Amino acid sequence: MLNTPVGRLRLVGMIEGISYLVLLGIAMPLKYYADFPQAVKIVGALHGIFFVLFLLAVAHVMIDRRWSLFRGVGAVVASLIPFGTFVLDRQLRSEQ
Repeated sequence: MLNTPVGRLRLVGMIEGISYLVLLGIAMPLKYYADFPQAVKIVGALHGIFFVLFLLAVAHVMIDRRWSLFRGVGAVVASLIPFGTFVLDRQLRSEQ
């Protein structure tokens, strides 16, 4: 999976998608309902790192596979929607 730029994008996308769901589904409720704001600080920082890695992976695939700007922006938009990176992963499976 890590041998190709698309494989690396798929891996980073999965990690980024999971971190996003943990941030929204676990850390945010802990902050507001259990008065535990440290959860958002920790998970938010990790998610930020994974998001930057995802952007770099998208840029690498855009260069390597000569993706259009529209396709690259679509991949980034998918990462902003909960479960979007998992849908993107399904599309990328055939390209690996």
